[in-house]
Amino acid sequence: MAANKSNVVQTNKIPVVLVMVPFPAQGHINQLLQLSTTISATSDIPVHFVTTDTLLHQAKSRFAGAPLTNINFHEFTVPSFLAAPSQNSGKLSGLFQPSAEAAMHLRHPVAELLALLSVTTHRLVLIYDFLSSVTVQDFISLPNVEGYSFQGVSAFMAFTFFWELYGKPNIINDATVEYLPPIDSSFPPEFVEHITRNLKLLNLITGFLYDGCRLLEGKYIDLINSKEMMGPDVKQWALGPFDLLEVTPKKEPSERHKSLKWLDEQSEKSVIYVCFGTSVSISDEQVEELAIGLEKSGKKFIWVLRVADKEALPREEGAKGAKLPDGYEERVKEQGIIIRDWAPQIEILAHSSTGGFLTHCGWNSCMESLTMGVPIAAWPMHCDQPRNSLLITKGLKTGEQIRKRAEEVSVDLWGSVAKGGITRAELESFLLHITRELI
Repeated sequence: MAANKSNVVQTNKIPVVLVMVPFPAQGHINQLLQLSTTISATSDIPVHFVTTDTLLHQAKSRFAGAPLTNINFHEFTVPSFLAAPSQNSGKLSGLFQPSAEAAMHLRHPVAELLALLSVTTHRLVLIYDFLSSVTVQDFISLPNVEGYSFQGVSAFMAFTFFWELYGKPNIINDATVEYLPPIDSSFPPEFVEHITRNLKLLNLITGFLYDGCRLLEGKYIDLINSKEMMGPDVKQWALGPFDLLEVTPKKEPSERHKSLKWLDEQSEKSVIYVCFGTSVSISDEQVEELAIGLEKSGKKFIWVLRVADKEALPREEGAKGAKLPDGYEERVKEQGIIIRDWAPQIEILAHSSTGGFLTHCGWNSCMESLTMGVPIAAWPMHCDQPRNSLLITKGLKTGEQIRKRAEEVSVDLWGSVAKGGITRAELESFLLHITRELI
């Protein structure tokens, strides 16, 4: 039985309690941590957060948001199968199976926690990653729980996935869909199986939540509500971008990452930032070609070069990651810096010296780059990334070295989270909905 490291205190019933259940992968956990702090800062609703102990420890250590003191954490231990996969030169085989297995393993401890919490409140509101539908499925047996499926991908990705599932109804006049890569070519077979498991539980939802903004993706959200697809009765809220700048704590100069100190010495918009997220490992051949290209470009760069996170894709003890050409780091020491562990991505993108982002197009990275007004050079690898890159390049046109467009999108996004902005209104609407008849 998994061990729960936090206690639920029995009290008189309170109006609403909110529970967050992310998919047990680092990027997914960070999204719902951001949403948790946003809701906690703008309402009196108690927020509970559930995931594995190892992943939560890492997420907390890297979190760039507001203090997490107001969040009630529930950490569960999962079996050692999380350490089963190994690096495989960037191949997808085995990459996602540990997270999928963990999501299924968490079902029983999460069910017990929800049952315990449900007796403390009049309404238990459950926000769960779509990929964790298998984890929370037992909430349907509780009389006072309603579930909202969080889409950790772009609304464009969600729409195109469901659009194909519904037989590609003739409801969109958008050339972008002509470039859609087949799902089977983007997702490994074991992950397609996990998606299928979760799709069977789609009837559990009360509504969808997105880490996205209606200013950018409103038409795709509206199309999901069309009668040819899910229909107008499905409630949807776009709550992004999560307010990254306001929740970033001020740090003493001595606490700043070395990359930020290096950026302080560079010219405005002169540095290309290169990072492929926490679940991507490029091959040795790709590392060599990219290294040569960066060096020959003569441009300043920050390159986050590492194998995927140990918790996501464990590696052999003592492995040092990708090997660069002999003498490379010495040759480029005046041109760029290479980081082999975690980097403060939000702060790097927000820095005035950062002028571009070479990214795998994971949705977290896309949203952070769009919010900071940094143009994207897209190098998608797998899963939702190829479709996210279509949205960036063909749809929003912020991935073709169009700096002005990237800056315009940034202005729109920050306006959306300000008082009177569309995202702020969406958040207020969602909070009013889940506290309806209880105010």
